[in-house]
Amino acid sequence: VQLQASGGGLVQAGDSLRLSCAASGYTFSDYTIAWFRQAPGKERLFVAAIGGSGATTVYADSVEGRFTISRNNVKNTVYLQMDSLKPEDTAVYYCAADITTAVAAPLISEYEYWGQGTLVTVSS
Repeated sequence: VQLQASGGGLVQAGDSLRLSCAASGYTFSDYTIAWFRQAPGKERLFVAAIGGSGATTVYADSVEGRFTISRNNVKNTVYLQMDSLKPEDTAVYYCAADITTAVAAPLISEYEYWGQGTLVTVSS
């Protein structure tokens, strides 16, 4: 599986941004995709995940109600719509795939394939 994340950039607090993760390899609708983020000097943390069919989603408490994860199984792409951005959302955002399950889960150890990351910077 190959993953390509895009859509990062510099925005102001309160703005919105949409990240995309384009995938290739295996049957896209058979596996879960998640977003993680890593701020400078900090560990990589779970943000959101979506199951293969799109029916199941999981969010970190810190983004619940502000971020929305979705997928288009025709375009083999997962999206992360980020609204009401805060400076503490600043990080490199990575998409990852767990090909062993179509059910969304927040555990970083479950994800075998990773994209290259896209930087999101939120200024105050």
